[in-house]
Amino acid sequence: MAINRRQFLGAGVTAATATRDTPSRPKTHRPKPLYAMGSRRELFVDDFLVERTSGQLSYQLHHPIARERVIQHDAPWEGVGSAYHTVFQDGDTYRMYYRGLNFKVTRGPDLPKTNREVACFASSRDGIHWEKPELGLYDHEGNKKTNIVWRGNGCHNFSPFIDLRPGCPDNTRLKALGGLRREGGLYLFTSADGIHWKLVQDKPVITNGYFDSQNIAFWDSTINKYRAYWRFFMPDDTRAIRTAISDDLLSWTDEQDLSYVDSPKQHMYTNNVIPYFRAPHILLGFPMRYIERGWNPSMQALPDLENRRKRVAAHPRYGQALTETQIMASRDGARFTLWNDAFLPPGIQRPDSWYYAHNSVAWNIVTTASSQPGAPDELSFYASGGQWHGPGSTLTRHTLRQDGFVSLRSSSRGGEFVTRPITFQGRRLAVNFATSAAGTMRVELQSATGEPIEGFSLAESDDIFGNELDRTVSWRGSPDVGRLAGRPIRIRITLGDADLYAIKFS
Repeated sequence: MAINRRQFLGAGVTAATATRDTPSRPKTHRPKPLYAMGSRRELFVDDFLVERTSGQLSYQLHHPIARERVIQHDAPWEGVGSAYHTVFQDGDTYRMYYRGLNFKVTRGPDLPKTNREVACFASSRDGIHWEKPELGLYDHEGNKKTNIVWRGNGCHNFSPFIDLRPGCPDNTRLKALGGLRREGGLYLFTSADGIHWKLVQDKPVITNGYFDSQNIAFWDSTINKYRAYWRFFMPDDTRAIRTAISDDLLSWTDEQDLSYVDSPKQHMYTNNVIPYFRAPHILLGFPMRYIERGWNPSMQALPDLENRRKRVAAHPRYGQALTETQIMASRDGARFTLWNDAFLPPGIQRPDSWYYAHNSVAWNIVTTASSQPGAPDELSFYASGGQWHGPGSTLTRHTLRQDGFVSLRSSSRGGEFVTRPITFQGRRLAVNFATSAAGTMRVELQSATGEPIEGFSLAESDDIFGNELDRTVSWRGSPDVGRLAGRPIRIRITLGDADLYAIKFS
């Protein structure tokens, strides 16, 4: 059961979807050292926690589900070039920032701009219904009833964030990076209200890069430093991502290019790295993969052939390149486990799909109410469309269950895994899981050497079925695991027609 490398490119990952003819046999990593798990939530976006698997078990990548179109950038200062969205929740308000820009496709490599690049703002109370407020700060051709929040250096890729550093003053709690190589690099901006922005200093804070993409920064509570990720080109012109750390957002050290565990070289156009809010020690990235497929019968069978031909006449890559969003995970901020399968692929062919810049997701994830009454909140992603032609670019909301990026999945034939040795803090173990009506899951706690611990054996485990974000595990009706806290143990979990997304002691 070797890993399907087309799915998941991770060193030592041993679980993979097996065929019915594949014999069930245990697979083991090299022994992994003791991990102080504490009360952190652990996801299965990498193989960090798993040491041994057997049976019909696979790492299953899940895909966000398309919902409604939430916004169209059709104002005169916006257009088909409106892009590089940032979306985050700030108290009761959902904030959206993006570049406003329009251009025309003409013969020749340039795309003549019909307006000036500006940074724009929209807001929402639920993450679904959005408004573009008339702010009156910057005009467009004499009209000040606009939602423009910045004009000048940095508008190409203006990317705000909430500064979560402890002690950050309220009047500078919102920050942003933005800038291009021709402008000198990335500039730092600050704001108290997210509407009125100013430069922190007149010179850029990061200069070694190309930056013609979305470049971001945030406070990483795991290392108590800021991290930045930005656009870079390798010597062979491969589109790449560079990172660095800082104490103050002004001086940056430890610059390095991202590396990927056992991954083939590919073009990464954006990065969209975040500390996942339910497990902030895990950094998740949602880069836009860029691929040129050539002018062939399949390319000509894709939607909107007439406009595709117009773009090819302007420049081949405008009509022949395709994009989609991937997912990657890291625990040190520089070395990432990358899924080579698409996280958000183009999907079924339809108008406004399968082209360069399609399905690039906004930076950040927010939680929004489920459309199913009584169901828990979901994760919302916002993916781009409407580029190149028409009244202006669009964003479509996509949803995913919380922690639902990757699951350990077993067919009805059953499978199981055993973790590396861990220590934990807390009195109960909870799982984010889903089974069919006939599905099942059981949990055994073992000694560090693999023997079942009395009172927590598989035979004593209560059968678990259902579909819940936070189900408490129990053994003969008792959920209390407190007597094992701080003691090296292993966790053995068996599944049948079930998915396991995350586990957490608390």
